[in-house]
Formats: sequence, C-alpha cells, structure tokens
Amino acid sequence: MHPTLALDIGGANLKAAHSDGTTRSVAFEVWRRPGELTAAVTDLIGLIPVFDLLAVTMTAELCDCFATKHDGVTAVLDAVERAVREIGSSVSVRVWLTDGRFVAPDTARAEPLRAAAANWLATATWAGRFCPTGNALVVDVGSTTTDIVPLRDGKPTPHGRTDFDRLATGELVYSGIRRTPLCAVTHLVTVSGRARRVAAELFATTEDVHLWRGDLAERPKATDTADGRPATRPLASARLARMVCADRTMLGDADVDQLAEQFAAAQLATLAGAARHVADRLGRQLRTIVIAGSGEFLARRVATKLGFEADEIICIGERFGPAASAAACAFALAVLASEQH
Repeated sequence: MHPTLALDIGGANLKAAHSDGTTRSVAFEVWRRPGELTAAVTDLIGLIPVFDLLAVTMTAELCDCFATKHDGVTAVLDAVERAVREIGSSVSVRVWLTDGRFVAPDTARAEPLRAAAANWLATATWAGRFCPTGNALVVDVGSTTTDIVPLRDGKPTPHGRTDFDRLATGELVYSGIRRTPLCAVTHLVTVSGRARRVAAELFATTEDVHLWRGDLAERPKATDTADGRPATRPLASARLARMVCADRTMLGDADVDQLAEQFAAAQLATLAGAARHVADRLGRQLRTIVIAGSGEFLARRVATKLGFEADEIICIGERFGPAASAAACAFALAVLASEQH
C-alpha cells in the first residue's frame, strides 16, 4: 500500500493521520485566520512521516469567513495544494466526497457540495468492517458536533449526505464536548431550589461542564474558552456560574455540581434522542454500536442509554488508541485511501 497521509480540515481543528498509524491534531481557528491556513497545514504535514498520497476531507468550508461553501472548499483545497508545493513534494492529492469517491482537487472544486463535510462518511465506511452483518450505528462525538450514522451489513445507509440534510435526519447534531455554548444545551436549570432561565450569552461551553465533572483534563495553556481564560476547573466553575448570572461568591461547589449535572444530562438526552431516532429508521434490532471521537466517554453514555451492553460496543479508542479515535475521520480516510490507491 502507498504511504498515505489523510487530512481532516475542520473549522477549529486540523487533524492528520498516516497509514502507519501516526496521528496528529492541532487547534487552528480557520474563521479567525483563513490566510494562515497554508502555513498551518505545512507545519502539520512536517510532523508526519514521508507519504506519497495525500487524502483530504474538510468541514472548514462552513466557516463564516467564506461567502459560500464553494468558496470555502476552494480555499481549503488551494491551501492544501500550496502546502504540498511548499514542502517540494510531488505528492498526489485526492479529495473524499460524500458519495464515497476519491477525486482530483479540480473535480472536487467543480462539485463543492459533495466535497463539503464528507468526513463522517469516511469514518462510517471504515467502521463498517467491524460489524459486517446486521444493523449498527456509528456515534462519533467531537469537540463541536456529533455524527450518528446507520449501518446495514457493514455499509453506511445515511438518509442525508449534506450537513443541511443530515441536520434534518438526526444524523448530525451540533453538540460536542468542548465548543458548544451552554445556552444551546438547555434553556432552564434549577439552582438553589428555584428554576432559572439560562443566560443566552457565550458565558460557558460544554468543555466547562465536562472539566468540572472530571471527564476532560485541564488545559492550563489553552485560551480558546468562552472568556479567553485557561481551561482549568476553577475557571470552568466561574464560567458555569455566569450562565445563571451569578459568580463564585454566590454559588458554592454544590451549586456548580447541580448546574453541571443538568447541562450534562440535557446534552446526553439530546444525543441519545437523535441516536434513537436514527436507530428506529433501521427497522430491526441493532446489534452493534461503534463509538469514536474525542468525546468517546459521552458516546459510551449514549450507547448505554440506548440499552447496549458492553460486548455490543466497539470502541475505536480501545482498539487503536485515543489519538486515533479523536482523529477518527482522518484515521479512517488514511486507511481507505491507502487501500483504494
């Protein structure tokens, strides 16, 4: 097989996976610095072993720095091709589409809505080999979104192919473990014995909930939080307090616990409800659920809520490591591209 690198270029994170199993993920907010995307991709490629085939998928085309998805797809592919030229490589570049094809960049530019947000299909196509018979679900929980893809006899059977359609089918839920504003998770919480409406403001995100509850590790050097202060547990609690227009002088740890539990429960209910909706359309009993993503812990809770037993859950992190799971779309794409080309 060709030594292959796969890139999954998101709006907030760049993920890379080599066919030898090497994976890398770096934070990069495309909408803030679109002109620096080429340099960011070049730097990321420099961390990866030698390759002669580069497979690309993306979700960054939705960033509001681009007027249209067509513009976004073009900008991403231009940045990738410039990065390849800058490293002086004669690498062949192929782009993954929502119909399961690898095509040349110019073909992808001509079919931008097929090139846009196709990464979920790579994960589902690859994951199907772990459950070749019967009905199954893939649940991939990331920092921003959750993909829920139905499988039948190892083949993806989505009802939507574009994100526009997948939002309508429940196969895409804009809820993840880090970047989702808490005002989008629930509108009402109970604190100190009274129901209170949640502030419709970017005071805190789901990362603060999962930090406080111990499901995510602290990131003391990170400042991509709601208030720009580090992603630590004490500061997470301060951000959570603001969601009910309070601060830590007004709320004790027990109050913050109560807040975090309610936000976590609301997010889980949303994801489990979407997964149940997708599963019901399969029409027959599910045999397997494949979980992946940086939010695997939450995907597992979704599986449990749907009634799956431990032996019915295939965990990508357990099989291939947490880094591969967090970059599951890139990891899957590297495998598919190296096998097909």
